[in-house]
Amino acid sequence: MRMRRILGLALAAATFAGVSAVGAVGAQAASSPNITRDECTAAGGQVTARPYAGYVCAMPDGTMQAVT
Repeated sequence: MRMRRILGLALAAATFAGVSAVGAVGAQAASSPNITRDECTAAGGQVTARPYAGYVCAMPDGTMQAVT
C-alpha cells in the first residue's frame, strides 16, 4: 500500500513537471515570434548580433525578438 502511494506521487510529480515544461515553451513561442530584418526595420527596430546566439531585433519599446 505504501509503495503504491509513493509511485502515485512520483507519477503525479512527473506529469506536473512535463505539463509545466510544455506550457513554458508554448508561452515563449507565443510571446516572441521570429521576424525578418525587413519587418524589424519597418517597425523602427534595429537588428543587432548576439555572440553565439544569432541576430535580434531591438524594438523602440525595449522588447527584443529573434530575427529569422
